This record gives sequence, structure tokens and C-alpha cells, in this order.
Amino acid sequence: MDQEKIGKFIAACRKERGLTQAVLAEKLGITDRAVSKWERGKGLPDVAIMSELCDVLNININELFTGERLAMDQYREMAEQHLLEMRRQEERANKRLLSLETVIGYTCSISFILMIFAASFAVSLTAWRIALIAAGCIIFTVGMGYCLKLEHDTGYYECPSCGAIYIPTMKSVVFSPHIGRSRKMKCPYCGKRAYQKKKCLRNNE
Repeated sequence: MDQEKIGKFIAACRKERGLTQAVLAEKLGITDRAVSKWERGKGLPDVAIMSELCDVLNININELFTGERLAMDQYREMAEQHLLEMRRQEERANKRLLSLETVIGYTCSISFILMIFAASFAVSLTAWRIALIAAGCIIFTVGMGYCLKLEHDTGYYECPSCGAIYIPTMKSVVFSPHIGRSRKMKCPYCGKRAYQKKKCLRNNE
């Protein structure tokens, strides 16, 4: 998306409606600095207020993303392009989060092993041994808990039996056997228990 073009379009639409940056900001419940930032091409409106912004400026989402008024024959084509771009952004974000999960998982596991090793062989005082073991267990538990939360919240699971795409409960993710990111769970659609594969998007695009 061309942020500078979108910013100029927002400014033009705002002026057409006879609104100052301050008035537009007040209608959206934000600061006029945020509006100024958009119009200078330094950022984009938050997804949560895009719909309200479009209502105030009397435009639609596709026109906002494009940075220009669209004729009806252009609307469908641009809608498909923007949908594809949003899906790509979702996929990239999910992949980053899953990579973060891997880094955290390995870091916590290595830290746990090193602390247990130090407690067993490198420290003689009992108090220090207990402290190292306790610290290692805390780091490992907290880290793995965060990794499980990331895996649950990021992307979807696909049933190999019926092809359904779904988000399981947190309980299912925590207590299911797994190989990598594939977890043996019961599909909520066909009811079959099998290793459900992790996906970054709802479809195969």
C-alpha cells in the first residue's frame, strides 16, 4: 500500500467534508497528531477505526486502501487485490510469531538444561543448587506456557480427515501429544482424532 498516496487522499476527503484535523480526530476518539501522521504518509489508520473513518469521510475501505475514488467496474478488482494483500500480511505475521515461538522454546530449554547441569556439577552449596533448579523450572514453565499460547493464537489447524480448518481450545493444545507443530486432537467437525497440522492461513494460498 502507498502510505503517502493514502495520506493525501485522507486529507483531500477530510477537506471535502469541511473538517479540520482536530475535528476528525475528535470524531474518531484519537489525537490530531495521529491524523497528521496519516496525512503525511507516516502511518496508516488502525484497523479498529478504519470503518468509522470511512463513514466520516464518506468513502469505502477499498477506496481508503487504494488512495483514490473507484468506479464500480474497478471495485471488485481492487477488493480482491486488497483481500489478497491482507491475507499475505496475516501469513507473514503468523510466520513471525511461530518463529518467535521456536526461539523462545529453544532458549528456555537450553537455559533449563544449563541450570540443572550447574546445580548438579558446578555448585556445591545446597542452597545454590535449589535456587538454580527452581530458577530453571520457572524459566522453562513460563517459557513453554508462552510458546503454547503463541501456537494456539497463531494460525489454524487442519484436519487430515475432512480438511476442516479450525482453532482448537487452549486445553486441547496443552494436553495433546504432538510432533513438531502437528497435534493429535479431535476434529470438532468430523469427530475423528488424528494429528492436526498447523497452518498460517485458512486456505492453501
